[in-house]
Amino acid sequence: MAKYVLHVNGKQSEVDVDPATPILWVLRDHLHLTGTKYGCGIAQCGSCTIHLEGVAVRSCQLPVSSIGGQEITTIEGLSEKGDHPLQKAWMEQDVPQCGYCQSGQIMSAAAFLKNNPDPGDEEIEAAMNGNICRCGTYTRIKAAIKTAAKLA
Repeated sequence: MAKYVLHVNGKQSEVDVDPATPILWVLRDHLHLTGTKYGCGIAQCGSCTIHLEGVAVRSCQLPVSSIGGQEITTIEGLSEKGDHPLQKAWMEQDVPQCGYCQSGQIMSAAAFLKNNPDPGDEEIEAAMNGNICRCGTYTRIKAAIKTAAKLA
Protein backbone atom coordinates (compact mmCIF):
# COMPACT_ATOMS: atom_id res chain seq x y z
CA MET A 1 0.00 0.00 0.00
CA ALA A 2 1.06 3.56 -0.69
CA LYS A 3 -0.46 6.98 -0.12
CA TYR A 4 -1.40 9.09 -3.10
CA VAL A 5 -2.71 12.63 -3.22
CA LEU A 6 -5.09 12.88 -6.15
CA HIS A 7 -6.58 15.98 -7.74
CA VAL A 8 -10.06 14.93 -8.81
CA ASN A 9 -12.76 17.29 -10.07
CA GLY A 10 -11.03 20.30 -8.53
CA LYS A 11 -10.63 18.71 -5.11
CA GLN A 12 -7.69 17.05 -3.43
CA SER A 13 -8.08 13.58 -1.93
CA GLU A 14 -5.65 11.20 -0.26
CA VAL A 15 -5.93 7.46 -0.75
CA ASP A 16 -3.89 4.54 0.57
CA VAL A 17 -3.92 1.84 -2.11
CA ASP A 18 -1.73 -0.65 -3.91
CA PRO A 19 0.30 1.24 -6.56
CA ALA A 20 -0.97 -1.10 -9.29
CA THR A 21 -4.65 -0.36 -8.55
CA PRO A 22 -6.32 1.04 -11.67
CA ILE A 23 -7.53 4.60 -11.15
CA LEU A 24 -11.04 3.38 -12.09
CA TRP A 25 -11.23 1.40 -8.85
CA VAL A 26 -9.72 4.21 -6.80
CA LEU A 27 -12.40 6.56 -8.14
CA ARG A 28 -15.26 4.12 -7.63
CA ASP A 29 -14.29 2.26 -4.45
CA HIS A 30 -12.27 4.82 -2.50
CA LEU A 31 -13.63 8.18 -3.66
CA HIS A 32 -17.19 6.94 -4.32
CA LEU A 33 -17.35 8.53 -7.77
CA THR A 34 -19.37 5.82 -9.48
CA GLY A 35 -20.23 7.62 -12.71
CA THR A 36 -17.15 6.15 -14.35
CA LYS A 37 -18.11 2.61 -15.33
CA TYR A 38 -16.28 -0.69 -15.59
CA GLY A 39 -16.87 -2.27 -18.97
CA CYS A 40 -14.36 -4.57 -20.62
CA GLY A 41 -11.44 -4.15 -18.24
CA ILE A 42 -8.93 -4.03 -21.11
CA ALA A 43 -9.28 -0.37 -22.18
CA GLN A 44 -11.19 -1.22 -25.36
CA CYS A 45 -14.83 -0.23 -24.78
CA GLY A 46 -14.57 3.33 -23.44
CA SER A 47 -17.00 3.01 -20.52
CA CYS A 48 -14.23 3.95 -18.10
CA THR A 49 -13.14 7.13 -19.90
CA ILE A 50 -12.01 10.03 -17.74
CA HIS A 51 -9.95 13.14 -18.45
CA LEU A 52 -6.36 13.34 -17.33
CA GLU A 53 -5.19 16.94 -17.77
CA GLY A 54 -8.07 17.37 -20.24
CA VAL A 55 -7.16 14.34 -22.36
CA ALA A 56 -9.60 11.43 -22.61
CA VAL A 57 -8.02 8.25 -21.19
CA ARG A 58 -9.26 4.80 -20.26
CA SER A 59 -9.07 4.40 -16.50
CA CYS A 60 -9.47 0.62 -16.17
CA GLN A 61 -5.84 -0.07 -17.11
CA LEU A 62 -4.22 3.10 -15.75
CA PRO A 63 -2.45 2.45 -12.43
CA VAL A 64 -2.85 5.04 -9.71
CA SER A 65 0.94 5.19 -9.43
CA SER A 66 1.15 6.74 -12.92
CA ILE A 67 -1.13 9.70 -12.14
CA GLY A 68 1.22 11.93 -10.13
CA GLY A 69 -0.18 15.41 -9.64
CA GLN A 70 -2.21 15.45 -12.85
CA GLU A 71 -5.79 16.74 -12.71
CA ILE A 72 -8.44 14.04 -13.10
CA THR A 73 -11.94 14.91 -14.28
CA THR A 74 -14.75 12.39 -14.08
CA ILE A 75 -18.30 12.66 -15.38
CA GLU A 76 -19.25 14.07 -11.97
CA GLY A 77 -16.76 16.89 -12.49
CA LEU A 78 -17.80 17.78 -16.03
CA SER A 79 -20.41 20.18 -14.63
CA GLU A 80 -21.86 20.75 -11.19
CA LYS A 81 -25.49 20.68 -12.29
CA GLY A 82 -25.38 18.33 -15.26
CA ASP A 83 -25.70 21.28 -17.60
CA HIS A 84 -22.60 20.80 -19.75
CA PRO A 85 -23.56 21.31 -23.43
CA LEU A 86 -22.98 17.60 -24.09
CA GLN A 87 -25.20 16.55 -21.20
CA LYS A 88 -27.95 18.85 -22.47
CA ALA A 89 -27.51 17.59 -26.04
CA TRP A 90 -27.56 13.96 -24.86
CA MET A 91 -31.00 14.53 -23.39
CA GLU A 92 -32.24 16.62 -26.33
CA GLN A 93 -31.23 13.90 -28.80
CA ASP A 94 -32.58 11.11 -26.55
CA VAL A 95 -29.24 9.29 -26.62
CA PRO A 96 -29.38 7.12 -23.47
CA GLN A 97 -30.94 3.70 -23.69
CA CYS A 98 -29.46 1.47 -21.00
CA GLY A 99 -27.08 4.32 -20.16
CA TYR A 100 -24.12 2.22 -19.15
CA CYS A 101 -21.63 3.58 -21.69
CA GLN A 102 -22.90 7.15 -21.60
CA SER A 103 -20.45 8.68 -19.14
CA GLY A 104 -17.54 7.32 -21.18
CA GLN A 105 -19.13 8.51 -24.41
CA ILE A 106 -19.69 12.00 -23.00
CA MET A 107 -16.16 12.24 -21.57
CA SER A 108 -14.64 11.20 -24.92
CA ALA A 109 -16.84 13.69 -26.76
CA ALA A 110 -16.00 16.51 -24.32
CA ALA A 111 -12.26 16.07 -24.83
CA PHE A 112 -12.81 15.89 -28.59
CA LEU A 113 -14.97 19.04 -28.77
CA LYS A 114 -12.47 20.97 -26.67
CA ASN A 115 -9.98 20.62 -29.53
CA ASN A 116 -12.45 20.56 -32.42
CA PRO A 117 -15.42 22.84 -31.74
CA ASP A 118 -16.97 22.47 -35.21
CA PRO A 119 -16.51 18.84 -36.26
CA GLY A 120 -17.78 17.07 -39.34
CA ASP A 121 -19.31 13.59 -39.43
CA GLU A 122 -16.07 11.79 -40.28
CA GLU A 123 -14.16 13.61 -37.53
CA ILE A 124 -16.81 12.66 -34.96
CA GLU A 125 -16.79 9.04 -36.10
CA ALA A 126 -12.99 8.88 -35.89
CA ALA A 127 -12.89 10.53 -32.47
CA MET A 128 -15.59 8.28 -31.03
CA ASN A 129 -14.26 5.08 -32.59
CA GLY A 130 -13.64 2.59 -29.80
CA ASN A 131 -16.41 3.86 -27.55
CA ILE A 132 -18.80 0.97 -27.70
CA CYS A 133 -22.55 1.34 -27.21
CA ARG A 134 -24.26 -1.98 -26.85
CA CYS A 135 -27.63 -0.34 -27.57
CA GLY A 136 -26.37 1.02 -30.90
CA THR A 137 -27.21 4.69 -30.37
CA TYR A 138 -24.33 5.84 -32.55
CA THR A 139 -26.51 7.98 -34.84
CA ARG A 140 -27.97 9.84 -31.85
CA ILE A 141 -24.52 10.16 -30.25
CA LYS A 142 -23.24 11.84 -33.42
CA ALA A 143 -26.29 14.13 -33.49
CA ALA A 144 -25.77 15.03 -29.83
CA ILE A 145 -22.13 15.92 -30.44
CA LYS A 146 -23.17 18.20 -33.31
CA THR A 147 -25.87 19.75 -31.10
CA ALA A 148 -23.39 20.31 -28.26
CA ALA A 149 -20.94 21.96 -30.64
CA LYS A 150 -23.63 24.52 -31.46
CA LEU A 151 -24.54 25.03 -27.78
CA ALA A 152 -20.97 25.62 -26.58
